Amino acid sequence: MSDQLSLIYAARDFLSLRLKGRKPVVGIVLGSGLGKLADQIEDPIVIPYGGIPSFPTSTAIGHKGNYICGYLGGKCVIAMQGRIHYYEGYGMNLVVLPIRVMIALGIECLLVSNAAGGTNPVFHVGDLMIIKDHINLIPNPLIGPNLDAFGPRFPDMTRAYDHALIRKAEKIARKEGISLQKGVYVAVTGPCYETPAEYKFFRLVGGDAVGMSTVPEVIVARHAGVPVFGMSVITDVAHTTDDDYITDGDEIIAAANAAADRMTVIFRGLVASL
Repeated sequence: MSDQLSLIYAARDFLSLRLKGRKPVVGIVLGSGLGKLADQIEDPIVIPYGGIPSFPTSTAIGHKGNYICGYLGGKCVIAMQGRIHYYEGYGMNLVVLPIRVMIALGIECLLVSNAAGGTNPVFHVGDLMIIKDHINLIPNPLIGPNLDAFGPRFPDMTRAYDHALIRKAEKIARKEGISLQKGVYVAVTGPCYETPAEYKFFRLVGGDAVGMSTVPEVIVARHAGVPVFGMSVITDVAHTTDDDYITDGDEIIAAANAAADRMTVIFRGLVASL
């Protein structure tokens, strides 16, 4: 068995003991400022990343660094209250380790969220954007020996984001009176925020929002055949021409927090519909 598989299965076995027989069917990734969805999970078991053997710890602002397993929308879920980023200095195998562990635990669907900068000029701070596709500018997590136990050498990414889940989310939003955007997410390494020229470039090549995460997680989920739904909170808009505009991390967290209740409604409804 490869070292990578050994890490995945060791973490899975550690978690299995602490989940007391629970079998999560949905995995959820809660990004910057969006960890409050975890408060909606009933009868939670909280497991800090730092207590899991050989596991990376999350150092990003707004990321508490816990697995939370409990019940949401009548289903057993396991949520990441904060994720691991490439810019934190971890190798890509460690960045996606938490996702692969959830897959090894048996999840059948993955819901991912993030805070993102809007490059689409019609977007506003606080908008929710369904991710319909992505452009990946982060090293691909599948580089290296293929993990045959998880998926094929060359997985298809034609429908990285599940069309049926997108339709369900749109139906839930209409019922609840929640306005949604839809667009392409551009993933960059970070950790610096982008220059105006870079934002313009991302828009020219088809990006509607940009961030520093999510896509590696989506790639390993699709590698394993797990359907994915993704949503961004637009926490800043980079298409402004104001001379005094800056991208501020604290303001991004505040904007994500303000939108978290609406995202919670969407995610809870999706889980209940599965």
